[in-house]
Amino acid sequence: MRGNNVLGIIFANADDRCIPEFTGIRSMASVPFGGGYRLIDFTLSNMVSAGIGKVGIVTNNNYQSLMDHISGGKPWDLSRKASGLYLLPPFTSDAAENYNTSRLGALKNITHFLARSDQEYVLLTDCTYVVNMDLGELFDYHEKNGYDMTLLYKHGAAPRLAVQPVLECIENGRITKLSLADYSGGEVDYAVKAVLMKKSLLERLINESAAKGRNSFEQSFFLNNVDRLKLGAFRVESFCPVIDSLESYFTANFALLDQANYKALFGGAHPVYTKVYDDMPAVYGLESDVKNSLIADGCIIEGEVENSILFRDCRVEKDAVVKNSIVMPGGFIGQGAMVNYCVTDKHVTVRGGRSLSGADSFPVYIGKNIQI
Repeated sequence: MRGNNVLGIIFANADDRCIPEFTGIRSMASVPFGGGYRLIDFTLSNMVSAGIGKVGIVTNNNYQSLMDHISGGKPWDLSRKASGLYLLPPFTSDAAENYNTSRLGALKNITHFLARSDQEYVLLTDCTYVVNMDLGELFDYHEKNGYDMTLLYKHGAAPRLAVQPVLECIENGRITKLSLADYSGGEVDYAVKAVLMKKSLLERLINESAAKGRNSFEQSFFLNNVDRLKLGAFRVESFCPVIDSLESYFTANFALLDQANYKALFGGAHPVYTKVYDDMPAVYGLESDVKNSLIADGCIIEGEVENSILFRDCRVEKDAVVKNSIVMPGGFIGQGAMVNYCVTDKHVTVRGGRSLSGADSFPVYIGKNIQI
């Protein structure tokens, strides 16, 4: 299967409610991650590396930050006269409410976009997981086995998302039993909410669901068809954290301080693209002390930073200490301040002498533009 015969559909606001601290002012897709990226960067980069040339981003609300980040799609080579990148917001307030009900509501609102697309296949995905993988392997697996749908899945503790498909039985790669039960207590095979199918099948299922008044994407597409259609399962073996809460976001970022995880995400054959800011390199003062941390361009470090992730244009003044924390773009930690187990959003100022501390299981979140 050729990548240019696959249409990419990304749900930018899927599961926004799982990290309301961030998504009150932005979409899930535009949540910063890893010191210099957004969650959507990984999904878009995987698609482009696989040859997908047309991508629709389905949005609901709070997509100003997303629009600024993706621009016209140039960083991903999706700024094109034909195909390229498309932003698909709801047309009415009713459509926005429908989106919040399920992904099915969002799909009903973009049927015109699907009808005008020439690709034979569609890859539906959201931005709640972070992975660098070769989607070409997924395409070949789907075509070789003749599946009607192929779901990405991984093994582990099921995320605490609103609706979580769990693959209870997989026989020779085919899903024979599937549920939406809560399995958060143990390890299972769970879908990471990415599915590949023919566009004609997608359109038929959307029309069937609309005719029968169904609102659940997972119920209409998977549970009702596990016996009728041939559902395949493709296991993700590489580093692939799922973001389902502030704690999991915190843990996923800090997993990058392990060189093996960092190389799995950024050191493979397929690069991760993002919007590029022409900024100066990070500057380290004579008395600075930085250990086991990711420091982005434009930062000025004069104090102590340990086990932390600093996005671009952050400043840590003399005698300030940042430990086990994530400081997003434009963060300012004043002289003598102490920040430990915290997540500070964009342009947060912690004045000199202040002390903020959370715990590894309960990091403190400081909202955008707040001064302390």
